Amino acid sequence: MTNQVFLLGESPKFPDADLAQEEPNGLLAIGGDLSLPRLVEAYRHGIFPWYSEGEPILWWSPDPRCVFFLENIHISRSMRRELKKSPYHITLNKVFNEVVEGCAAPRAKQPETWILPEMKQAYIDLHQQGFAHSIEVWSNEQLVGGLYGVSIGRFFFGESMFSQAANASKFALVYLGHYLKSQGFLMLDSQVGNPHLYSMGAVDLPRVEFLDLLDKHINWVQPTGMWNPRDLTDWR
Repeated sequence: MTNQVFLLGESPKFPDADLAQEEPNGLLAIGGDLSLPRLVEAYRHGIFPWYSEGEPILWWSPDPRCVFFLENIHISRSMRRELKKSPYHITLNKVFNEVVEGCAAPRAKQPETWILPEMKQAYIDLHQQGFAHSIEVWSNEQLVGGLYGVSIGRFFFGESMFSQAANASKFALVYLGHYLKSQGFLMLDSQVGNPHLYSMGAVDLPRVEFLDLLDKHINWVQPTGMWNPRDLTDWR
């Protein structure tokens, strides 16, 4: 552990994630850019950007890390009933840009957004290069919820979700977890926990354990074509 926050230069390389601050929890580095090589390097080493308008780019690796082991995603009895009767249908990677816009839109409990224009473009670039993906929830022909994140190796690093109808973001999470498990994935990373995530089975994993799993599984080759746009199979 160190009291130093690292200043990034032109190189996309990062200091070791286990050098991040205790307070604020996980702050590792400042500066750099949101280029594709730097973002891929960050995710491969358990680091992600998070900052607000007017701030420099801040890079984080919190301890502990909130994650879902895919076999442990909890679907309550009430949620199972909702799944069975729901009119929603779920798609993969069909409207990535719209999902990012939905996540960035102001909300009653969160009028300001950290998904700034340069962040939107960075993740759109990641999507175009095959690293970032979205799950979409539809009611008839209307997009009512979804989530997006970055996927490398056996990991999906969740970035943000939104919901404009009852349980829409929960449906996105449940379907994504089921799909990832069917493809041989290990984990869905949620970065920092909250009561909603814990209620669905997320756990806090010590950073040292999270980084060890990353090291072991980040070079796993994902199944060919798994991120091609599609309707996700209804498994209810």
